Amino acid sequence: MASTVERISKQRDIIDRSALAEKIESVMRETGAQARRSHVLEILQSALAEGRAEIKRRLGEHPSQGYHASAEQAFLIDQIVRLIYDYVTVHAYPAANRTASERIAVLAVGGYGRGEMAPYSDIDIAFVTPYKRSSWTEQVVEATLYLLWDLGLKVGQSSRSLDETVKMAQEDLTIRTALLESRFVWGDRGVYEEASLRFWKEVVGNTAPDFVRLKMAERDDRHKRMGDSRYVVEPNIKDGKGGLRDLHTLYWIGKYVHKVPTASELVHVGLLSADEYNRFRKAENFLWAVRCHMHNITGRAEERLTFDLQRDVAEIMQFADRPGRSAVERFMHYYFLNAKTVGDVTGLFLAHLDEAMAQKGRRFIPSFVRKPRKLNGFQLDRGRLALPDDGFFMRDPVRLLEIFHLSDLHELEIHPLAMRAAQRDARLVDKVVRRDPRANALFLDVLTSPRDPETVLRWMNESTIFGRFIPEFRRVVAQMQFDMYHHYTVDEHSIRAIGLLADISRGKLKQDHPLSTAIVQQIVGKRVLFIATLLHDIAKGRGGDHSVLGAEVADTLCPRLGLSPAETETVAWLVRFHLLMSATAFKRDLADFKTILDFAQAVQSPERLKLLLVLTVVDIRAVGPGVWNSWKRQLLSDLYEATEEVLRLGHKQRGRGERIASKKAQLEALLKLPSKKFAAFAKNLPDAYWIAEPDDIIARNAWHILKNAGTELAIDACFYPDRGATLVTVFAADHPGLFYRIAGAIHLAGGNIIDARIHTSSDGMAVDNFLIQDPLGRPFQEQGQLNRLKRSIEEALTNRAKLMIQLEAKPKALRRTDAFKIAPSVLIDNQASNRFTVIEVNALDRPALLNNLALALFESKVTLHSAHIATYGERAVDTFYVTDLFGGKIENKNKLKALETRLLEAATVNARPKAKAAA
Repeated sequence: MASTVERISKQRDIIDRSALAEKIESVMRETGAQARRSHVLEILQSALAEGRAEIKRRLGEHPSQGYHASAEQAFLIDQIVRLIYDYVTVHAYPAANRTASERIAVLAVGGYGRGEMAPYSDIDIAFVTPYKRSSWTEQVVEATLYLLWDLGLKVGQSSRSLDETVKMAQEDLTIRTALLESRFVWGDRGVYEEASLRFWKEVVGNTAPDFVRLKMAERDDRHKRMGDSRYVVEPNIKDGKGGLRDLHTLYWIGKYVHKVPTASELVHVGLLSADEYNRFRKAENFLWAVRCHMHNITGRAEERLTFDLQRDVAEIMQFADRPGRSAVERFMHYYFLNAKTVGDVTGLFLAHLDEAMAQKGRRFIPSFVRKPRKLNGFQLDRGRLALPDDGFFMRDPVRLLEIFHLSDLHELEIHPLAMRAAQRDARLVDKVVRRDPRANALFLDVLTSPRDPETVLRWMNESTIFGRFIPEFRRVVAQMQFDMYHHYTVDEHSIRAIGLLADISRGKLKQDHPLSTAIVQQIVGKRVLFIATLLHDIAKGRGGDHSVLGAEVADTLCPRLGLSPAETETVAWLVRFHLLMSATAFKRDLADFKTILDFAQAVQSPERLKLLLVLTVVDIRAVGPGVWNSWKRQLLSDLYEATEEVLRLGHKQRGRGERIASKKAQLEALLKLPSKKFAAFAKNLPDAYWIAEPDDIIARNAWHILKNAGTELAIDACFYPDRGATLVTVFAADHPGLFYRIAGAIHLAGGNIIDARIHTSSDGMAVDNFLIQDPLGRPFQEQGQLNRLKRSIEEALTNRAKLMIQLEAKPKALRRTDAFKIAPSVLIDNQASNRFTVIEVNALDRPALLNNLALALFESKVTLHSAHIATYGERAVDTFYVTDLFGGKIENKNKLKALETRLLEAATVNARPKAKAAA
């Protein structure tokens, strides 16, 4: 890289060191000894603030020129350090006759040494002395550091002799890397030159292979810590995969191996081509711009591009809304394209490095593969697929698909130089190639591979062949979804889903997905499932319903891929309804038989049901870590089994009475009560209770009710591992408002309700079952937590006014959801159930939302029978099954309108419970 100074225009507008030095000299002449330091500090503070403001102003005028801003920041700190050093050595601790050991070289190391800094980056400085430190050198170093700290700068520093510097660099990779980028700032240049000479001779020497391996291992560990994907929706701009640190690693390796002074020299030594270096610089410039904006917005060293920052940076960098895509989505799309560039350049750099450092006939970066017999003209280069010559793709463009097919078939890596050629020749994939039956067959084989389609499809995507061959897919490459639910870009999500589907097909995820693993083996047309998985989100970002638009894509694309009309119809149906099963399982009451009938009527066939279940599972799990859980698995399994029974036996409710009788018989055998006593107990609970609750909860409820018979209130709480939640049962005298008070109490105890079953016995006792998790989706398991839950509910039900005061007093938490705007909506459906009015509320998720909604239902004088709570990142979807006070559906239009208005008010972000409602 060019020197810091050469890259900066109008340097004195940032900081005029000569003028400031004169000011400091004036202070020394005109101010008393005790006040001098404070006056110098004021001068430096003003200079630092004005310099930062000027750099920020320049970046504001040219918001994409991050490379300049980072150099200007390093230049500003250089001048501050020089002024401090001169003040300390000339005025604070002057030494007229310095000995040979009383010499100091001030070195910038790390990123500061490279001449690149964000506004609030750490300042990494090394003080190097020729010999062991004297009292004078210790005073100078200490005084310099205290002034830097007093300026509010975060300093990473070391103070060592030349021998200590060499010894530590030999032993510690981090120190070695920092010194690799060392740059003279001020002090004794001779000491710096000797330190540099000894570093290259005694530390670097012949250790390049060792350094490369250690840096690559360090990079891999960093990627794992950061999520091991460059497509996470809140990326770490510095340390994440595809971030600045990946580019820095290339420079460190290149400099260490070839002793190049600047990144541009990597071209001359053959580690990057001129085009690759230009892409390196372009990506680096953009990433530095984003990082500098993040620091300026937050006023601190913020490296994670969070949702709230994404909006602000997109606006500063002048991204605008477009039809179907917001400004922030367009900005993040561009970010991910640059992160992809970083990955591409890294791969090619390592390929060149491999060629340069490997012994003849072997690889520097090892690979363990078997040698395939037939490669159709492709060649093996030390275990990787390579091209026989540079025009190989041009003579037959279908080979651009064939190389990935062979890679999958023989489980071979593709040589990075072949990948570079594929990327270069991707334009050859035109309409003729897309219509070629051979090309489509090759692509379909890769997509439906029983081996590792995820890896090969990701390579195909990185080479741009994927998007060229499937133009609809190209539109979602690097497209993020601005929400807290989806962790990855659309293309990454789809490829991960295909990988999960392959793993389930191979039985690798049997423990997590036993039902899907069994079902996928029964599916006749498995390729239909793979294609539907590829296409389920392919129409996102087009401004309409992506399910409907995606089905239209499937109708066009599937025949081209060689699917029959029947297969095409099935794929289109799966894409059109890929959200139906999750929406039904998570938002509707599966104990209401109308729910099962309506879902079965939509699905229509057992084969479609199997396909839809597996597609739903991989879609949810591919959203991101922590999204799939045992609770969702159980709900989907319940829906599948109930629907499968309906489809097998016909669209009639069969066996309801038999199921109730079976559950009662099972419980009677467990309780061992006298027949008359058990009959009275069982008759007391409504049929809906026996249908809704699983056997284990019925048993636990029974013990709880029998133990506390005759009491007004009894609360039970336990860890419920089958659902990954805490089960809370409230047995209490039923009265209006019971649910919202329980919901408020659970909120005060730090819990979130994820499902609720509300029952009333014939003698007027409520038997309410709640499944609860903490705000991070974990169950309460510790006895202290369970006791706190029970105590909070008991206090709420025995002292109602106190509950409302506590809810109003509870402080609002700072939430990541504040970055999002969701207009609340209320959908009231009288067709979804034969017995109940079904109300679905969509709103921004926040603490006490459910309590607010439950209070609104209570105030609206409706009876709540069950509640189903689902969250999708920042969006909450709460569904309530209600009746009027007489047990019938709510059908009066005025009543429905008033109910909708009250719920909308409760769902609004700033809505809070009102104390007057406590009565």
